[in-house]
Amino acid sequence: MKNELHMRIHAISAVIVAILAVALKLQPGDCLWLLSAVVAVWVTELLNTAIERTVDLASPGESELAKIAKDTAAGAVLVASVYAVAVGIVVLGPPLWEKLAG
Repeated sequence: MKNELHMRIHAISAVIVAILAVALKLQPGDCLWLLSAVVAVWVTELLNTAIERTVDLASPGESELAKIAKDTAAGAVLVASVYAVAVGIVVLGPPLWEKLAG
């Protein structure tokens, strides 16, 4: 994980989400949605890293198929990240807005 910038970003994001969930005193069901989003991003990022390393090992030179495999794996992380942002907006948005508005 030390060499993976995106993994560090996801870890920091997960900590921020956890702190917000505690600070906003979210219900357990809301926390479960947030947890599902965080786990989705982590799982896809781990799989992406595994696929990238495996492709690099199996195909050290330039290869269109290797590029497609890596791009597809990265696309999965993007989809999971969009899901996480959507969940964050739906779950954290209203109580955060209420807290900030006064």
